[in-house]
Amino acid sequence: MILPIYTYGMPVLRKESTDITPDYPDLKQLIADMFETMYHSDGVGLAAPQIGKAIRVVVITLDALKDDFPEYEGFNKAYINPHILEYDDTNTELMDEGCLSLPGINEPVRRPTRIHVKYLDEDFNEHDEWVDGFLARVMQHEFDHLDSHLFIDRISPLRKQMIRGKLTQMLKGKFRCAYKVKCPKK
Repeated sequence: MILPIYTYGMPVLRKESTDITPDYPDLKQLIADMFETMYHSDGVGLAAPQIGKAIRVVVITLDALKDDFPEYEGFNKAYINPHILEYDDTNTELMDEGCLSLPGINEPVRRPTRIHVKYLDEDFNEHDEWVDGFLARVMQHEFDHLDSHLFIDRISPLRKQMIRGKLTQMLKGKFRCAYKVKCPKK
């Protein structure tokens, strides 16, 4: 089922998410719905707060990048209770980011190119690994959602001032996007 994506200003986007247990109700269906919602919205990642749930669940697909990055062919993965344990700040990269919760806004964000993560897969098997490249960026962006952060929190004050008008309009529900959303009440 395609779920509405919560946009900027919705309180759940600024709430710290909690870990879940294997008995979380209808978890497999929730993950399937998150994948379907992400695909329908042309996203590469979706965090549970973006569909109104303050729990630590993220889905990521990088399959669309397979032409440029063959290693991502068929990459569709769910992350349960993910946490970034360490950032390797040796190399950072400035790259434009956008977000399904901030339609129409893209800004340059500097992030480390390598991170150490711990998470559970859909079968609740634990993984502890170093991740690099584009996947590391997507993980940082999506895992930020779980910690109540948006990518605009990581842009320069000048850039944030430049998009303030767009953010104000978004709070009023005055924006366009091609997918179902849930906006703050006016």
